Amino acid sequence: MLTAAGRQATRGLLFVGELSMLLFRAFLESLAVVRQGFRPVFRVYLKQVYFTGVQALAVILVLFLLIGALIITQMFNLAGTGSASLTGKVLVWIVVRELGPLLTAVIVIARSGTAIATELATMKINGEIDVLESLGIPAVRYLILPRILGMTTAVLVLTLYAEAVSVAGGFLTASLAWGVPLEQFNQGIVPFLTPREIGISFLKSLVFGLLVSTVCCRQGLSVGGSLTQVPQAGTKGVMQSLLLVFLLDVAITATLY
Repeated sequence: MLTAAGRQATRGLLFVGELSMLLFRAFLESLAVVRQGFRPVFRVYLKQVYFTGVQALAVILVLFLLIGALIITQMFNLAGTGSASLTGKVLVWIVVRELGPLLTAVIVIARSGTAIATELATMKINGEIDVLESLGIPAVRYLILPRILGMTTAVLVLTLYAEAVSVAGGFLTASLAWGVPLEQFNQGIVPFLTPREIGISFLKSLVFGLLVSTVCCRQGLSVGGSLTQVPQAGTKGVMQSLLLVFLLDVAITATLY
């Protein structure tokens, strides 16, 4: 039993080391991009932002509108309409602290994490990555760096969008269903929506975006020569990303709150 635990711990450390090395290499390539020109990398970055962020806006809109409405409805059912200020406070705690960055990361993993892992795995098996390297184009610079930056940017923007939409959905529900005025609703929102709350939400989004993109890129690059490994890379990227996102969410919340 101790031997198995030791093996798992060793694998975990090696996995973290590989992720750290890949992220460090991407950081070094970003410096080279600044010196040598960024136009080709910037095009790939924009495509990644569009796929991960813009195309997910509709899903985020519907989901977080419903979440805001659901939280307000449950709070009024439990505490009554006289608890509008408390309801706004709970909305900030639940959405801004937790659900905003966490659920946004989960949506990005489901939509884009699999796509990145399978795309890179297919490119590696077909020899496209080797061709790039033979032409003197670092794969980390052209393939990995823009995907990491693009997904991280998308997660940050989507999280802010999701939190704003959720608060708006909560207010619309409180106003239309229970006639709560905006001033009363704001009594529970404004005092608790502090720069610290927004900063911690930003930190979670940044960490989640970097983590998910790096994990999925790593899984895509780790395949061998068999096509059967392509869907496996996508599955592993999703499962590892989900596990690490939830672990980091607990760690950040426990540390900062």
